[in-house]
Amino acid sequence: MSISNENFAVSLVPHPNPERVKALSRLGDKITQMSAHLDAGTFRLLELIGRFDEQGGWHGTGIHSCAHWLNWTCGMNLGAARERVRVARAMPDLPKIRNAFRTGKVSYSKVRAMTRVATPKNEAVLLNVALSGTASHVEKQVRLYRKVKRIEALEAENLRHMQRELSMHEEDDGSWLLKGRFTPEQGALIRKALEAAGEQLFAEQKNVDKAVSAEISDSQPLNKIIPQPVSSRRADALQRMAELFLSDRATNASSGDHYLVNIHTEINALEAEGDRAESEVENQGYVSAETSRSMSCDCAVAHWHEATTGEPLNIGRKTRTIPPAIRRALHRRDGGCRFPGCSCTRFVDAHHITHWADGGETSMKNLVLLCRRHHRLVHEEGFGVHANPENDITFTLPNGIILPPAQKPRFRGNFSAIETANQRRDLNITHQTPIPLWYGERMDPQMAVEGLLERE
Repeated sequence: MSISNENFAVSLVPHPNPERVKALSRLGDKITQMSAHLDAGTFRLLELIGRFDEQGGWHGTGIHSCAHWLNWTCGMNLGAARERVRVARAMPDLPKIRNAFRTGKVSYSKVRAMTRVATPKNEAVLLNVALSGTASHVEKQVRLYRKVKRIEALEAENLRHMQRELSMHEEDDGSWLLKGRFTPEQGALIRKALEAAGEQLFAEQKNVDKAVSAEISDSQPLNKIIPQPVSSRRADALQRMAELFLSDRATNASSGDHYLVNIHTEINALEAEGDRAESEVENQGYVSAETSRSMSCDCAVAHWHEATTGEPLNIGRKTRTIPPAIRRALHRRDGGCRFPGCSCTRFVDAHHITHWADGGETSMKNLVLLCRRHHRLVHEEGFGVHANPENDITFTLPNGIILPPAQKPRFRGNFSAIETANQRRDLNITHQTPIPLWYGERMDPQMAVEGLLERE
């Protein structure tokens, strides 16, 4: 701003200090150069993560996945760890993006966005936008491309949905002719149901054939059973499906118990020092005693007393092993699985540290939340859970070694070490390396997406 008249002019805008401008310019150059070195270092990190993941180095000590291992040992947020593993798995198939990332020309933010849709056919188009624009441009291109693909997929799905049909009419001889067209999910469901009904019919027919063979004497000729064609067996299976749907068993199956899996066991199979006998899964076979202990930690239990002949004498009322009030308090206290490094908050079981069959109380001090995987590790793979009077929970490996709540902090390195390592790999990174070739032009979204679609 300036004030002027005929005789003088006073400028209120301070003149820039040349030395200050140079110092700020040098500072900006250091920032961009360091950013490029860090991106090249991130590439090296993802390369190591990819190798570690491929070779399964994260297996053991109850770890769910490579991302879980990174969350536990490196302090990464679980979502960020999953993204790094995803990008690491995608890079080997994308040589152009991989090379640009390796040399620090594109940032991890750009690579993370590109690998969501990148293929060997379209990576050059994506990389062109990444080198010529900002991370926002790349995100916008990927977002619009995915939107177009979703619209295409939705249109195809709607078309399939509109074309579904089932026609049926009666022929002159009284037989019926059915002709249908179904969506993929409908077809898969119907096929599974037909296979299940066909297997049931086959088993029934096999039993009938055995009974008939036993009744016919050796002197009587036995007609050879002619195998039925698959199409005929499917017709019979469809009839069986209709019968089951119309039967009282199907139409009156409103009770939740119809969908439960019942396991029959004895109390000594649940006791830690008792008989290791198997427990029967109703009509399905047997499971081990330790599996029974795991499932009975947090389930509905009915006490069933029977005579030695198997005749029921008394059936008690079904009760929950964990009352709702205690479960709510347990979820509030633990928040999710307490196993070190696990961040699972859903589908968790309440585990009795001392099993109720061994006299353990169903109380807060004797309960801990575990996800299904770690609950199985504790019961069936030798991991241990212990609680002290202060309610501190500790976990042990099968060999008795205590698992730490989190891995010990490791040396994280420094920028000088990253810069030196990049120079040893002949990466000529300067302050100009990560700067995109963008001068403020507006991005043409249509052209950016059409370029990707053309590569298909």
